[in-house]
Amino acid sequence: MRGLFAILLVGMLMLPASASEGGVNEAASINGTGIKSLDYESVVRASSGGNFEVNLEIENGSNISNVKWVTQICVNTGVCYPPEERQMEKSGNGVNFGYSLEAQPGYSYINWKFILEAEDGSESLVPEVGFGWKVWSDCWFDNGTWGGSETSCKDDDGMIPGFTISLAIVSVGMAALMLGRD
Repeated sequence: MRGLFAILLVGMLMLPASASEGGVNEAASINGTGIKSLDYESVVRASSGGNFEVNLEIENGSNISNVKWVTQICVNTGVCYPPEERQMEKSGNGVNFGYSLEAQPGYSYINWKFILEAEDGSESLVPEVGFGWKVWSDCWFDNGTWGGSETSCKDDDGMIPGFTISLAIVSVGMAALMLGRD
């Protein structure tokens, strides 16, 4: 039983590390979604505190009246903030939507998806499950590796970021308690 528990614990700890590759942007398909085009920068300029803009154009004849941009921001300490809904601003005869997000120093990447609201009040998610897009910053830290075009934010003190050290301490403590029970 303990062996199974140990294997499950190691597997759960490795899951986030194997979920995606650090520094590689991801983009979902917009075919068949009602979105005609999508424009955004290929990097989040977090080291200088710039803005990250997303603009989309809705297909002519679609009944989409509103677009919400759902973002999840992850920072260099290994923490991802809870997702936030942001109402995109409508322009261009109601077919263009945009939002400008102020990037803060320390951002690793931004995940996002869209909620498309139809004129009848119904909603559809793009993509239907999870986040469809991920854009990395110009200075990021992921699973022990620094990356990006900027170097000013890199921390060389060798500390384990985020809650990883706490998790390691708790794991060692639990193992010690299990050994002490025998």
